[in-house]
Amino acid sequence: MKVVFIGAGPGDPELITLKGLNRIKRADIIIYAGSLVNPEILQYAPAGVPRYDSAGMNYKEICRVYTKNRNTKGIIARIHTGDPSIYGAVQEQIDFCRREHILWEVIPGVSAFQSAAAALGQELTLPGVSQTVVLSRISGRTPVPERESLERLAQSRSSLILFLSISQIDTICAILAPVYGKKTVCIVVYRASWPDQKIIRGTLENIAAQVEGSGITRQALIMVGDVLRAQEAPFFYELSRLYDPGFTHGRRKGTRQS
Repeated sequence: MKVVFIGAGPGDPELITLKGLNRIKRADIIIYAGSLVNPEILQYAPAGVPRYDSAGMNYKEICRVYTKNRNTKGIIARIHTGDPSIYGAVQEQIDFCRREHILWEVIPGVSAFQSAAAALGQELTLPGVSQTVVLSRISGRTPVPERESLERLAQSRSSLILFLSISQIDTICAILAPVYGKKTVCIVVYRASWPDQKIIRGTLENIAAQVEGSGITRQALIMVGDVLRAQEAPFFYELSRLYDPGFTHGRRKGTRQS
């Protein structure tokens, strides 16, 4: 048996990769994160195969499914939300499979931050503004190493995207405003790509009050940075040299402009 860790994407069932979808169609056992994965994804699984909702399982119980079926043929489709490599709690499962000599494979998926950027029509790396995207979270029940504290990450004023932190947006704005500036654009995207997706636009000065009024307490990303000015003021950044007619690269010779 091979365990296939599949990134199912942020919510929209069409955002799963073809490779991930094909593995689900061939699965002999399904383990899925029922609290986050869109149930529409499960309709592609073969009828009658065993299904386990990992939302109600602990680590040992999940691994028990792997070991119980290790000597049979087929695929265990372990379906995670978004991309498994980002806050996916997947490393411990991969390491278990390695230790137990169980075959495994990882199929990446579309992360919620990518879907949120798509919903906004927003590039996160604009020339002359920011060429760095920081993905992080604020400390909660899972602590963040001190070297990665929000105060330290803020110093670069990079494009910043925070997962699993919406319940502490007041604290986040208080930390970031002195560094980024209180008028810096801040956008909250709730359940990116789902039918009930919500987008709240504001600044570090007023976004917390808007979020509180919305009732959003989970499944939302916080996006901060000067690149988000494109939402209000298009073309404030430098245009890409890649398509500059005077720029030469391996596939095109630039033309001198008069």
